[in-house]
Amino acid sequence: MNANIPNETRRAVYKRDHYRCALCDSTDGIQIHHAVHRGQGGNDTMHNLITLCWRCHAQAHGTPVFDHSELTEADISLACVEYLADYYAPEWMPYRPDWWYRYTHPVR
Repeated sequence: MNANIPNETRRAVYKRDHYRCALCDSTDGIQIHHAVHRGQGGNDTMHNLITLCWRCHAQAHGTPVFDHSELTEADISLACVEYLADYYAPEWMPYRPDWWYRYTHPVR
């Protein structure tokens, strides 16, 4: 699947994460993952993108492929959010501006 992330942004994310999975430190099949999914208002900026190996990426989408069955999709998701929030604190903003505005200013 192509997320249409600009190549410049992809390269910057890989570089920031030292060309390794940000969760398990593997270099096998690294991929870019949206911590906050685009369907939930996530954007395509470095604040929302994280490098994962293919195993952690599959786990993040609910497809366990390795023996660490104690890790759930929610565990991986939380670890991604914590990694990015810690890296960019206090200005972390993974949401699209239009979505964030609608979320913080609901129509009554």
